[in-house]
Amino acid sequence: MNKRFISLLLVFVLLLSMTGCGNKRPEDGEYQIYYLNMDITKIVPEAYDSTGATGEQMVRELLDRLAKMPDSSQLRQTIPSNVTINDVKVNGEYLTIDFCDTYLQLSVTEEVLIRAAIVRTLLQVEGFSLVAFTINSVPLRSKDGALVGNMSTDTFVENPGEQINAVMETSIKLYFSSKDGKSLVEEVRDVQYSTSMSLEKLVMEQLIDGPKDSKMLATIPSGTRIINMTTVDGVCYVNVDNTFMTQNQEIKEEIVLYSIVNSLTQIQGVNKVQLSVNGDTKGFCRYTYPLSTMYEKDMNLMQSTEVEGE
Repeated sequence: MNKRFISLLLVFVLLLSMTGCGNKRPEDGEYQIYYLNMDITKIVPEAYDSTGATGEQMVRELLDRLAKMPDSSQLRQTIPSNVTINDVKVNGEYLTIDFCDTYLQLSVTEEVLIRAAIVRTLLQVEGFSLVAFTINSVPLRSKDGALVGNMSTDTFVENPGEQINAVMETSIKLYFSSKDGKSLVEEVRDVQYSTSMSLEKLVMEQLIDGPKDSKMLATIPSGTRIINMTTVDGVCYVNVDNTFMTQNQEIKEEIVLYSIVNSLTQIQGVNKVQLSVNGDTKGFCRYTYPLSTMYEKDMNLMQSTEVEGE
C-alpha cells in the first residue's frame, strides 16, 4: 500500500521503569500514574500507593488521581479540569469510560497522549485488559472520523528511548455485502491512522464501522470487540468477542467470512486469516465454515459487473 506522511507528528517518549511490552501488575499496592509533561509531548509515570481497593473501586481511584495535579511540578494532570467523566462501565475484562463532550475539544496530540496515559494507568488493575472511550455514550472517533475502538497497553508504542509516531494516510480496500447479501462489493477508503496501530487492526475496525455506501451492508455486527490480533508467518489471527455471532442472517455466511479474509489479505504479508471467538476456534463462523481453518483470499464471491450496472 502507498503511504505518505502528513504534517502532524505525535511524539511519544515513554520513560518507563518496566522492561518488555505492556504494563506490569503493581506489587504491594504501588501503581504508576501516567501524567503528561508540560509541553504535552510525552507521558511520564509517577509512583502512587493505592488504598488497597480492588477491581472497579481501584479503577475509579486511579481515574480520580488522573484528574488531579501530580506531585511533580514538571507534570500536568492527565484529565483536564473541563473534561468530566459521566460514567464508568465494567463488562468482564472490558472497561468503558464515558466522557462529556468537552473531550472533543482536545487537540489531536493532547487527545492521543491522554488516551495512552489513561489506558496504561487503568490496565495495571488486575482483571482488566481492554479500555474503550465513549462521548455521551457514543463511541469515540478520531479527528478523521475513524472509530477508535478498544485499546490495550499494546495499542500505544512503548520505547525506552524516543519513538516518533506519525499520523499517516493510506488507501485500503474493504469488502462488504451487496444489498441482497449474496456477494461481496469492494469499497476503497482513504484513511488516516497512527503508526502505533497495525494495518490489520485498522482494517478490522473499518470493517466493523460499516460501509459508507448505502447500497452495501455491514458484514460484522456493530459493537463487535476486537480482543486481539496478531500476524505470524503470513497468518493473521483475529480474536473477537461473541457479538460477532449476532450476524445479519440475510447475509450469506461465506460473505461474512470472506469480507474479513479478502480485506485483510490485501495487506502485504497477510496470506491467510484465522478467526476465533473469545479465543475459541472450536466453533463455526456461523453454521458451515469452521473457525479452526486458515482461510485464503477468494475473489469468486465478488459482485459481477452486470449486477453493478443494473
